[in-house]
Formats: sequence, structure tokens, C-alpha cells
Amino acid sequence: MLDLSQFQATGKETVFHGRHINPQIYAGIDGNNWGLKDYEARGGYAALRKILGRDGGEGMSQDQVIAEVKASALRGRGGAGFPTGLKWSFMPRAFPGQKYLVCNSDEGEPGTAKDREILRFNPHTVIEGMAIAAYAMGITVGYNYIHGEIFEAYERFEAALDEARAAGYLGDHIMGSNFSFQLHAFHGFGAYICGEETALLESLEGKKGQPRFKPPFPASFGLYGKPTTINNTETFAAVPWIIRNGGEAFLAAGKPNNGGTKLFTISGDVERPGNYEIPMGTPFATLLELAGGVRGGKKLKAVIPGGSSSPVIPADTMMACTMDYDSIAKAGSMLGSGAVIVMDETRCMVKSLQRLSYFYMHESCGQCTPCREGTGWLWRMVDRIENGHGRPEDIEMLDNVAENIQGRTICALGDAAAMPVRAFIKHYRDEFVHHIEHKTCVVPAYI
Repeated sequence: MLDLSQFQATGKETVFHGRHINPQIYAGIDGNNWGLKDYEARGGYAALRKILGRDGGEGMSQDQVIAEVKASALRGRGGAGFPTGLKWSFMPRAFPGQKYLVCNSDEGEPGTAKDREILRFNPHTVIEGMAIAAYAMGITVGYNYIHGEIFEAYERFEAALDEARAAGYLGDHIMGSNFSFQLHAFHGFGAYICGEETALLESLEGKKGQPRFKPPFPASFGLYGKPTTINNTETFAAVPWIIRNGGEAFLAAGKPNNGGTKLFTISGDVERPGNYEIPMGTPFATLLELAGGVRGGKKLKAVIPGGSSSPVIPADTMMACTMDYDSIAKAGSMLGSGAVIVMDETRCMVKSLQRLSYFYMHESCGQCTPCREGTGWLWRMVDRIENGHGRPEDIEMLDNVAENIQGRTICALGDAAAMPVRAFIKHYRDEFVHHIEHKTCVVPAYI
């Protein structure tokens, strides 16, 4: 949660390619509103003061903090949507050795551009959220792993860390309490696979970024073999508001099992692409309207609701959905990272799948044979169909190869490559058939 009035989803203050349409708002935020002074003026670090009893109150126990997060129904904003409070409860607080907290800011999912904006325009809310999480789980050291291609956000977060340390919000005996927490930023190198939590841990340890077998899970064997909790940037950013206002208030802002608000990056064929923060459970039609509707007044054809790894949904089905984990899952896809890719009637589904398949072939780490070999097969078949060399048997072979990748790899990248293929074939098989039979696209207006 950005917790900035300037980011309300009015459609007037949209983030567009990292720059606000309203130049006055952009100049203000990028000028100094991201800093500590402004954050404190908006209630920043009040939640940390509250749990440590430095606001005149009695403070909060670790169990009380976790209970509030559970009550909020905050679910992981990075893709999986796992209940945050439940994940925190897995941390063995009585473990005698070092434990770690990690923020996954390796935002590499095609279509997603929200976490970098939080780090750029409101970094202290992530710092405060991580400090609260560390307190709740008895952790003293944390890292924020930041995607390699958003160096500006990394520099901004480093500057915010310096401010927080100087003000006594990080370090030893924070605000005179018995709680100590050291937080560091780590700059990745742009590998998509490092968004997977165990590949991220391998990279943090200075190794090649490849996923680990699970179990054991990070809560028992994480960074340097120690208990580790990993959450997404937006997840941590929501925590200070929850502690200040209560878990029930956050839940009420959304819907049951889907608490609070969420940032959605909407891109593709819309008039105003950008980041919009809306309550969970908001109808997709409302989000589309906020983004100015389908560009050029064209007809909506399809939507990828949660980043390129989530299955495509036809227009009619999507227009009946609300933007929450349960509704999108019922429609046969995933909310994922909240990257909403809109496609209008001029879009060729074969061409779209060709581009997606190439990405996953390129980003496969090569550790698992089904993914290493299978993603290449998928791309080559789709590329063949797109370029007029498709064979009638290619469609069934595509589905068969995707089926044999899905669920058979160490991490979910294999699934991310396979699920879009199967969904595109399921909903738009006629376009694949037309490409094969006529050696051309069914959508002649495709640009």
C-alpha cells in the first residue's frame, strides 16, 4: 500500500512509464516527498513506535503483531497470494541462531511495474514494514533484493536506508528498545529466475541464481541455511497501515479472504496505462474505466490478468470478474503480480504467444530438462505457426509438450511457460488453425 493520497485511483494521477501525468504531482514526489521528513509527516514510523511502546502505549507482543496481520487477510502481493500472517507464523522464533528477513523486489514479470514505484516514491514504508516483520518474528538481519534493471530504485532505497539509520529506526536498540534490526539493499543483475524465492537466496549467497529443491522450505532452511521469511515489496508496504489502523480495518477495505487494496499495473491497449491502487474485489470493468477504456474505442478481446505467466482470459469472462485472487482463479487464471495486460480486437493471439514463449525460453535457467528443452520446443513450434510453416499436428503437440512441462520442474518457471500456451490454445484455437491452413493471420488489421 503506497499510502499516498496522490496515488488514489482517480485516473488523473496515473503513473505512466515511471512518470506522472500530472507534472506538479510528479515534481513534488520526486523532489522530496519520498524522504523521511515527509514520511513522518504522513504518520510514518508511527506503527514501529506503537509496537515498541514508544508512542506512550504499552507496545505489542510478537503474537499480537502476527495476529493483526492474520486478521487483515493480507495475501502475498508478489504472485502466489499466500496469507502473510500465516507465513510469519512459520518462522521458528525460538531458533537459537541467526534468522533472516528478505524482501523480494526482483520485479521481472513482463507487464509488472509497481514495486519499483513503491521503492522510488515511498521507500520508507517498505523499511518500516520490514522492521515490524522482523520484530514479530525475532529477526535481526534483513535484505532487500532489488531487480538489476531498476538501478534508480536501488539508489533511492539506499538513500532511505541512510535516513532511517541516522534517525534511529534501524540499527541496534531501536528507539531505546531491546529490538535491533540491520537492513541492507542488494542489487541483482536482471535475471527473471531470481524472482523465484530460492533462486533469489542462491543469488544473495553469491551463487548462480538457480532454484532449490523444496522441501526444505526457506522458513526452516533459507539464506545461508538459516530460517528465512521472504515477502514481496508491496506486501511489506501494507504492514505499517495495518498496525496503525488494525487488521479488521484493512480487511474491510477489501473483501473476505482478500484484504485491503492492491496495486495493479495495467498496460497494453488502454488509453492510460499505469499503476492503480484499488480495493481488492473491485470489478475489472471499473479498473478498465480508470485506465480510460480500450484504446481507440476498439473492442476488448482478451486480458492477461496477473502478468505474462498467468493464463489469458477472454473478454466476456474477464468483464464478469472482480480483481481479487478468488474471482480470477475461478475464471481459470491467476491474479499473480497484478500486471493486467489488455488486448483489443486487432491483436493476433498466435503472435502474442510467440513473444511470450520466446521470453520464457530465454529466461529458463536450464536446471530442469523439461523446462530447458521444453520451453525451446514451445517457442519453435509457435514461431513456425506464426511464420506460415505450421503443421496440423503442431497444435496438439504444443498442448502435449506444455502438459509435460507443467508440474514437472523444480520451480514454477516451467508452469509459467506452459500455462499461457494451454490457455491460448483453449480459447483461441481457431486462430492457430487459420494460421496453419491459410499461412496468414486471422486478424488482418494486426499491427
